[in-house]
Amino acid sequence: MTATAPGSTAAHTPEQADTRQIIRPYGDTTGDGMVQLSFTLPVPAGKRAEAAALQLAEKMGLDPASVVHSKAMGPDFTFFIVYGRVNHLIDYAGIPAPPEREYPLLTAQEVNLAIRSALGRRLVVVGACIGTDAHTVGIDAILNVKGFAGEKGLEYYREIHVVNMGAQVSVEELVARAKAENADAVLVSQVVTQRNAHLHNTKQMAAAFHAEYPTAVGPGMGRPLLVVGGPRFDTVTADELGVDRIFGKGTTPSEVASYLVHVLLPRKAAQ
Repeated sequence: MTATAPGSTAAHTPEQADTRQIIRPYGDTTGDGMVQLSFTLPVPAGKRAEAAALQLAEKMGLDPASVVHSKAMGPDFTFFIVYGRVNHLIDYAGIPAPPEREYPLLTAQEVNLAIRSALGRRLVVVGACIGTDAHTVGIDAILNVKGFAGEKGLEYYREIHVVNMGAQVSVEELVARAKAENADAVLVSQVVTQRNAHLHNTKQMAAAFHAEYPTAVGPGMGRPLLVVGGPRFDTVTADELGVDRIFGKGTTPSEVASYLVHVLLPRKAAQ
């Protein structure tokens, strides 16, 4: 008797063990392939707009599809939520596991002890939202005492001196403040992503710091450690942006604090 993977029509002989794990989207019932999709079209709301939304959904492979919600976004735009079935299958077993965190997750007490033992002074962190980005929720979640996800922010750590510059800080202001504070690390949050503003701003920031510290041999060796965070950095690498680390959505203060200890303290001790 041949073995068939769930959701697959391909048969395999007993000698050919199927190691795949075939999955499909779940909507109302297991394996029904139903997905929900939202988008905006530059057309006035109405029946014709809904027809355009359905045509787009069909071109994207949703069949059948239905418009379950539409709302005018001003006189010339309409927001849609479309529900429909896709026939695509995913081999979950073939997806590589993401790399594990390369440093241990420390408690606040462990971070404080490590800094005090290695530096003999407080670690200086300067944070800001740069450019026109006025969304401080990300940087505040990491820096403010109230923190995020039940964890206290870096201001809670006795051995970390935090300078939170807030929102809409220019790159020039950030570089100047980091130099004035003799910052060990600079944390930048970027939430606004229209027209890739988060990428442009980050590259500009990184270039400014590299220009200001041209003889630095690495982060923590003359130049501050450059850390950026936000929800839409998953398409680029830190090297592409010129920074030392990218943190994505859901990052907690302890992850950032542990990373700073992991990277900065050995290099500071070597100076």
